[in-house]
Amino acid sequence: MSRRDDDDHARFERPRRRTRPRTKERPDYSELPLGRVVTVDRGRYSVRLEHDRADGTGDAITAAKARSIRGVVVGDLVRLDGDVTGAEGTLARIAEVLPRTTVLRRTADDDDPIERIVVANAEQLVVVAALADPPPRPALIDRCLVAAFVAGMDPLVILTKSDLASPEEMIAALEPLDVPVLVIGPDSDLSEVRAALADRISVLLGHSGVGKSTLVNQLVPDADRTTSHVNAVTGRGRHTSTGSVVLDLPGGGRIVDTPGFRSFGLAHVEVDDVLKAFTDLHELTRDCPRGCTHLVDEPECAMDVAVAEGRLSPARLASFRRILESREQV
Repeated sequence: MSRRDDDDHARFERPRRRTRPRTKERPDYSELPLGRVVTVDRGRYSVRLEHDRADGTGDAITAAKARSIRGVVVGDLVRLDGDVTGAEGTLARIAEVLPRTTVLRRTADDDDPIERIVVANAEQLVVVAALADPPPRPALIDRCLVAAFVAGMDPLVILTKSDLASPEEMIAALEPLDVPVLVIGPDSDLSEVRAALADRISVLLGHSGVGKSTLVNQLVPDADRTTSHVNAVTGRGRHTSTGSVVLDLPGGGRIVDTPGFRSFGLAHVEVDDVLKAFTDLHELTRDCPRGCTHLVDEPECAMDVAVAEGRLSPARLASFRRILESREQV
């Protein structure tokens, strides 16, 4: 029906929206330069091009993300367009975030439903804990290990300040979990630590005052990470690192130094998430009754049957239950 020229209402008719035909084809960014996000600061991302690592040259590029990208975190591999020279005053654009191989998550507290990504694409989680000053917090170490298991990352524990206390108790507690442990002091040879980190991407976690920043400065001499002392009254350290940063190791490999923390929430973690990291235990629990929590007060847990029959080490079961229980305590 044609519009009448004398129709007063027709003159105010909304014009029809012009739309392009929709297509399922996505833009191809595979030819754009590939980089890794090394720091994040207030909506700006420092990215180092992957090919720069071959000769050790190249400044970090400052970039903003495209509006279509929801989130970018430290460790992400990204495709860049725009100015990628890294010259002062230039700004590149993150056009694409590549699929993540691993994601290390935490919540601020156990009653906080919001998950926060600590780092992406790390292969190894290194828990740095002091043997004294401040005293070790086994439950917090266990929580970090749970996060590593759930993320599919290899765990490693580094115990510092061996000049102040013996590491034997901590080593014995971690042994049934098959978690490697390295012990260092102020004047230790770090060759074992360097070997464990070589040619891998490792994220370092530790609560304040354990000597993590000191260790980072020893591993990467030009890192210049700020260190602090432990408060004599509270026994706690002060947060010295304000944001996560990816650092290249001189002998190959990368470490992600993270800010110190006093809690590590696991509200996002379920029992089955942890079990998947223990293939031998996961297989045993197939015979558990429905709704089994696998904790010590479960009367018909199949893992207890396996211990009674000699098919499972009591120490391994006790250690597994300990890390499960760590989800409920700090």
